[in-house]
Amino acid sequence: MKTTNSIASILNSGSSDENADNDTPPNTYRVYLGTTAENDRCGIYMATLDLHTGTLSSPVRVSQSVRPGFIEIHPDGKYLYATDAGGNFSGNMTGAVSAYRIQEEDGSLIDLNTQSSGGAGPCHVSIGPRGKYLLVANYRGGSCAMLPIQSNGSLAASSSLHKHSGSSIHPARQTEAHTHSIICDPLGHFALTADLGLDQILIYRMDALAGHLTPSDPAFIQTPPGSGPRHLTFSPCGKFVYACMELNNTVIVYGYDVKRGTLEELQNLSTLPDDFKGENTTSEILTSQDGRFLYVGNRGHNSIAIFKIDPQTGLLSPDGYESTRGDHPRNFNIDPTGHFLLVANANSDNLVVFEIDPESGQLKFNGCEVNVPRATCIRFLAIPAEK
Repeated sequence: MKTTNSIASILNSGSSDENADNDTPPNTYRVYLGTTAENDRCGIYMATLDLHTGTLSSPVRVSQSVRPGFIEIHPDGKYLYATDAGGNFSGNMTGAVSAYRIQEEDGSLIDLNTQSSGGAGPCHVSIGPRGKYLLVANYRGGSCAMLPIQSNGSLAASSSLHKHSGSSIHPARQTEAHTHSIICDPLGHFALTADLGLDQILIYRMDALAGHLTPSDPAFIQTPPGSGPRHLTFSPCGKFVYACMELNNTVIVYGYDVKRGTLEELQNLSTLPDDFKGENTTSEILTSQDGRFLYVGNRGHNSIAIFKIDPQTGLLSPDGYESTRGDHPRNFNIDPTGHFLLVANANSDNLVVFEIDPESGQLKFNGCEVNVPRATCIRFLAIPAEK
């Protein structure tokens, strides 16, 4: 599968990647794994993915972090950031986010510092405009925050924090705000935040100079009652947003106005087969790098739902399901070359590799899986070819 140029490449245009001058494509990627394992298994793990064979090495622990359920790597490849939902920060009822320096030689992690996430239960992090800020979603705290990234990769205290309030119709999951994810748009002008408890996707203007998030106008788009928005992804062209709804197992397609930061609902489809009767919640959602296919994780049906994307309209056509060969696929990711999709099955402690057919977008198990405790997030980092 070829990688196409997209508006999203603007985000990395200001990075200082030392490997940018090396035209030789990498043969191997480091695969970093956030987990929610506890006790003597807790921490961030790392494996390597061989692009020639599609095989993974056995994961090794590179940090004994406490419940680093979601992780993100800086565009320059030098730093990794992780949530810490395992307890209090400095005696306060709030979670934390941590910064690590990645050792180029072996991929190990060196602690830099830890800051308050601004709310309880941080569950998602992403990198803001040009690698200058870390964006954080706090699930139990029902809030989102923006933390400046220092020149040495460490985190400063939050420069902007917004607490959400309200509820929706689900009697157990929507009695209050539960912010589940936050991402910036490809130009770095707006941040979109999915709040499962409110049935809203909130929209913030981003001031990259002052480090502020300001509610936009309109400040949100309402999703269907009881839908529970979880994660969002942009199309490579930046004109469409795809959102997976955790509670009613749907994917919604939105048209995106890049100038105003507004969303317009275009389509709403189920992520499940018509004959499925069990319990299910969606997990992750991603487009392929060429923008032709969309993938959504189903926990319960334990599958990846596959959709074809009309490149002109952004609309979806269901195109089958692939078993994740494990229980509770909490997260999946596509390697940067677009050849492999890796799935983390949290409840069965296995990480599974699938080949992506470049023409059809279908997934095929390539025979490789490794054990890793309670993996909940997958991120890739290229290992440069030897000069």
